[in-house]
Amino acid sequence: MAKPSVHIRPAVFPDDKQDVARLFLAYAQSLPISLDFQNFEDELAALPGKYAADKGGAVWLAYASPGESEPDSSTSTSLDGGAKANAGQTTDEQAIGCIAVRPFFATPTTAESAALLASSTSPTTASCELKRLYLTPESRGLGVAKVLMDVAVAHARALGYKEMLLDTLRTMTPARRLYERYGFEETGSYYHNPEDAVFYRLAL
Repeated sequence: MAKPSVHIRPAVFPDDKQDVARLFLAYAQSLPISLDFQNFEDELAALPGKYAADKGGAVWLAYASPGESEPDSSTSTSLDGGAKANAGQTTDEQAIGCIAVRPFFATPTTAESAALLASSTSPTTASCELKRLYLTPESRGLGVAKVLMDVAVAHARALGYKEMLLDTLRTMTPARRLYERYGFEETGSYYHNPEDAVFYRLAL
C-alpha cells in the first residue's frame, strides 16, 4: 500500500480550531488518566488560549493525503509560524496529528519544584512547554512524530526560548524514548501532577 503524503503546517485560528480541538480531545481520550487537573475542558473552549502566536505559543497540524512521498515539513512550514503558499488544506486531506508549544511561567508548588527553578540556568520566562503530541492510530509508524518534534523544537529555538519542558506518564515508554532521543533529560517536578508522571527538560 502506498504511503500517504504528509505535510506539517501551523494551525490557523479560528479556521483550524475544529481540527485542533478534535485531535486534542483524541489525545486526552487515549490516556489512561483524566486531564481534569489540567483544566482540559477550559483549554479546549479557549483555543488557541496559551498556544496563541502572540503569546509565544504555536500549534502544528499534520495532514495526510493520498500519495507515496515521505512525511515532509519543508514545503509547508516556516519557522516564523507562517503557512507558505501551498500549506492550505485540500478537500482530500485529513488532519492526523498535532503538537503544540506554549510559554511556561513557573509558580513553585513544592519544595522540589522551587529548588529546580532556583537552579535553572535560564529565567522561567524563557521556558516553554511541549504539549499535545498526538497521532491517530492509523498514522503511526510513518515517521510523522519525528517531523512534528523537529518543527516544534526548531520553532522554540527561533523564538528564543532557552529550555523546553514536558511531562508524560511513566508508562508511556515509546513517547519517553522519543523524547530522550531528542536529548530530553529527566528533571524534577515543575508543577503539581497527581499522577505517576515523569518530567523532562531540554536545553535549547
